[in-house]
Amino acid sequence: MKGKSILTKVAVCLLAVALGLAIASSTETGYTVHDKTRPNPLVITPAERFGQPPSDAIILFDGKDTSQWQSEKDKGPVKWQVENGYMEVVKKTGDIRTVKEFGNCQLHIEWWVPPDVDPKITDQKRSNSGVFFMGRYEVQMLDSYTDDNYKTNKTYADGQAAAIYGQYPPLVNACRMPGQWQSYDISFLRPLFDDKGLCIRPARITVLYNGVVVHNNVEIKGTTEHKKKAQYSPHDKGPIRLQDHGNPIRFRNIWIRELPEQPYLIAD
Repeated sequence: MKGKSILTKVAVCLLAVALGLAIASSTETGYTVHDKTRPNPLVITPAERFGQPPSDAIILFDGKDTSQWQSEKDKGPVKWQVENGYMEVVKKTGDIRTVKEFGNCQLHIEWWVPPDVDPKITDQKRSNSGVFFMGRYEVQMLDSYTDDNYKTNKTYADGQAAAIYGQYPPLVNACRMPGQWQSYDISFLRPLFDDKGLCIRPARITVLYNGVVVHNNVEIKGTTEHKKKAQYSPHDKGPIRLQDHGNPIRFRNIWIRELPEQPYLIAD
């Protein structure tokens, strides 16, 4: 059985390599080192300040326009409250999702939890939300702030703010105090599946929380769910989804960049 297991793993690796090369060959040919015929990258204009969108970003929410979003329940207009440059979850209206679907991407999102939540409200009920990539893979949002004068919100480590929900706690707790705006800058690499539905390249994610790296190119184990072991099921691109967990979380300055595969093919 052990020999068969090793052969299975080898076969999966070979499939992954084959698919990667197929994707690479469709986007780029091989080049020698320092090959002057190799095309130069597309020129974009970077933002003047960190957190602002570069010229090639898709603006998902500018503080007013919610046309890039729809209700997860009925695909109708967003029912969350929009005012003063942010949108706020309205309890029981449901999650919202982007109209457009994405694969590999870079996402910037800013979020805010209220400062006046009853101290008796704790754990996963204390200012809970999350951002989901491809509608399946969640980076948690929660009041996880702590200092000498503020009672820590006790919860499971893989469910605190910036956790890859149910899988990885953040490397550090970089949470700002309630009432201050928080930010995520996230690079996401989508999973790939073969024609039989087998995951041959798991998703990977890097997360900066308030400018601090809290996940460094970690491998996502599968769909993130509550009290369920993560596993993959085949899918194509998917939306960015924001969660209605019944708490008045606010969001602003949301933008995304679609990223290509990077084969880095260098000829021998």
